[in-house]
Amino acid sequence: MLYVTFFLAGKMSPIENSVKTTKTTTRQKICILGSTGSIGVSTLDVISRHPDKFSVECLTAYSKVDEILKQCQQFKPKSVVMVNQDAATQLMAKLVLANLEEIEVSSGEQALVDAAQAEAIDTVMAAIVGFAGLMPTLAAIKASKKVLLANKEALVTSGQIFIDALKNSNAQLLPIDSEHNAIFQCLPHTEQQRLGFCQLSDAGVSKILLTGSGGPFRTLPVNELENVSPEQACAHPNWDMGRKISVDSATMMNKGLEFIEAKWLFNLQPDDIKIVLHPQSTIHSMVQYRDGSVIAQMGDPDMRTPIAHALAFPQRIDSGVAPLDFFNTTAFEFESVDFVKYPNLKLAIDACYLGQAACTALNAANEIAVAAFLDKQIKFTEIAKINETSMNKFVSEKVISIDDVVNLDKQVRNFASSLITDSQ
Repeated sequence: MLYVTFFLAGKMSPIENSVKTTKTTTRQKICILGSTGSIGVSTLDVISRHPDKFSVECLTAYSKVDEILKQCQQFKPKSVVMVNQDAATQLMAKLVLANLEEIEVSSGEQALVDAAQAEAIDTVMAAIVGFAGLMPTLAAIKASKKVLLANKEALVTSGQIFIDALKNSNAQLLPIDSEHNAIFQCLPHTEQQRLGFCQLSDAGVSKILLTGSGGPFRTLPVNELENVSPEQACAHPNWDMGRKISVDSATMMNKGLEFIEAKWLFNLQPDDIKIVLHPQSTIHSMVQYRDGSVIAQMGDPDMRTPIAHALAFPQRIDSGVAPLDFFNTTAFEFESVDFVKYPNLKLAIDACYLGQAACTALNAANEIAVAAFLDKQIKFTEIAKINETSMNKFVSEKVISIDDVVNLDKQVRNFASSLITDSQ
């Protein structure tokens, strides 16, 4: 792959040296971590529109054999990783029947890491949901790839460790979450060049306004939340997402994780970030400047827009998403956050102030609690109780290395699981 590096006057950090663009005659060789999830599917849709610009080299999934087989038939990657061994065996057999036996299939968590840092890969779409995406995403950073970050948990759980790895590499990090991508688009070019090391105050920024829809229960009385079902929680009014993220949106934990991610991506203090409810999800986030200006990024709620932006950055390509139709768009509404209704959001903001152990613990507990809710083991309102108890128990743990992160995550998962067992 050929790169063009942009230099600014004065001494530059490694990340500032890493802004790369691809020559139009060279296709980006892409690895998609989590290709069968909603982000992975949307990424492949964008890529399919530009076969001259992008080449799918590697696809990964946990166990969805039939879905990834269809992707193999369309995109013909050189390799596939199925984390589940049985799924890998099944896929190999089906690839033979489909005359695609030349596609290499591997399995296991280490295979994800190997795929993310493979020399043949230029760009890694980090779209694995949850803590499981941390190690392969970090491996891609250390291998100086162009990393499209859709896995917010990588930064939430490892924070400064992740940023230090970015600083010590020549990786290019670009945000995929619609909110962070919107903020990125609203920043001056100088700050876009040093993601993770921004100096937004020097650029005249006074506040980051992180928007959230409020999820499916925004107008539901608090006393009715206890009895909502997983099906109701997964019925997001605007976005088509996986079940775990949909529940996080309903509790607004998703916004809390995005709050923590924004702190690290844009080198902010928690006081620099404000959350604004915006039910229509057409303003994806805003940047407030010292002179009174507020710059917003808008568009229909479709993840193909930020995906296309990051894939082609700094160019623009067709995403398959129609432009926002202002003549048929409902009025923009804004509300403050009710923390009584959204205690998980308050927990995440508190964790951001408390430090890395609190953030790592909160994420681990939440993954266990949400899974239990989806399995109908606990009530919707018990998610926050399990999260709070777990975070408070482990808030004082020291998290200095990636091994500390992994060990703490495991401890918290065991503890949160015991809380669920005891409640039954």
